[in-house]
Amino acid sequence: MLRYLPNTIKQCARSMPIRFASTAEFVKVNNVAGVREITLSHQRTRNSLSLDMMKSLHEVLLKDCDNLELRCIVISAEGNVWSAGHNLKELDANDFEHRSAVFQKLTDIILDIQKIPVPVIAKVNGLAAAAGCQLVASCDIIVASEKSAFSTPGAGFGIFCNTPGVAIGRVMSRPKSAYMLMTGLPITSQEAYVAGLVTKVVPEKDLDRTIDEITCAIKSKSRAVICLGKAFYYEQLIMPLKEAYASGKQKMMENLELGDCKEGFRSFIEKRSPQWKHEN
Repeated sequence: MLRYLPNTIKQCARSMPIRFASTAEFVKVNNVAGVREITLSHQRTRNSLSLDMMKSLHEVLLKDCDNLELRCIVISAEGNVWSAGHNLKELDANDFEHRSAVFQKLTDIILDIQKIPVPVIAKVNGLAAAAGCQLVASCDIIVASEKSAFSTPGAGFGIFCNTPGVAIGRVMSRPKSAYMLMTGLPITSQEAYVAGLVTKVVPEKDLDRTIDEITCAIKSKSRAVICLGKAFYYEQLIMPLKEAYASGKQKMMENLELGDCKEGFRSFIEKRSPQWKHEN
């Protein structure tokens, strides 16, 4: 059956189970001027989301995330495959608890992405497949190069992409997400943009510059205000409309009490740049 799968998926399926302990073997971390870039760096398995890879990613995502100097996080990847999804050898293991742990770990990462007080940006320059596509879709902002592609091909080899479907079904139109899940066919970055999966599509040569523009725009704002706003944004998504507006009013009132909000108003009136303290 493997002969009918994309080459990247075949190679991932044939890989041995990943059992390394060192974070450095899976991700590279670069902290510069308030921006933490986390690079998936296990090209041998097409950056597959093995349990050890996800443990490493989760650790560096959460590390010092309450530090006021951290302003945003970027998740990128080495190679032509951003991530091929879960490591298939791990799912083939006759170990129910391990399988459950694999799926739960990615769920934990995704839920924590929403809780992290700064924006998390996916920087995609290649194929994001299955759980890799799920992770991309769960970031706050997604920037993709024109050569990128997205797919949820699990049904083609006997396992429907149920958990990826939760993520893409919440950001894409129903017909387009159903198309991806039920056919397994990939979509281009431009198709992903039109369908709502991707925030912005740019030529590969402009990807770094675009990420810099976005992170600079974020860094020019108060961290405290972004933290408050991001938390409520995700809270209100699951509320009925009337409740969301009532809660939104209360959150606006809370926001007005922030020191940085008062500073922002003063700077506007005085026609000067705000001097943020970034304190809640």
